[in-house]
Amino acid sequence: MLGLTTGIGMMMLVSAINPGVSPDLNLTSTVVDQPVTLEAHVREVFKDTPILAEVARCESQFRQFGTDGKIIRGEVNKHDVGLMQINEGYHAEQAEKLGLDLYTLDGNIAYAKVLYEKEGTAPWSASKPCWSKSAAYLAMK
Repeated sequence: MLGLTTGIGMMMLVSAINPGVSPDLNLTSTVVDQPVTLEAHVREVFKDTPILAEVARCESQFRQFGTDGKIIRGEVNKHDVGLMQINEGYHAEQAEKLGLDLYTLDGNIAYAKVLYEKEGTAPWSASKPCWSKSAAYLAMK
């Protein structure tokens, strides 16, 4: 395994794992010989709201882009986009007003935080059968 300890090296690794990752991610690590995965990054970003990491797991299996480099879209609703499967029909305009781009990893994550602060887990109720079994959800009760 590669021993990447710089933000630049980690960014290159995450970009290789997930094409299109925004270069403004602040990826640093003190752990040597452990590659940073997108899942690890998402869990770190959502460390204060771990239920959102579980939502990401259930909604997109920690993916923002498919193997073709295109943003992933929902299987049931093609208007659900990215890591957090945010519905562009309902949320694109508000995200844009906030200066967030749902089609980038950073924008998708940032808007999910805004949405969660406003509505809790309700926007992701369709995947509740998956994330409601997680330790993060059970700890919320």
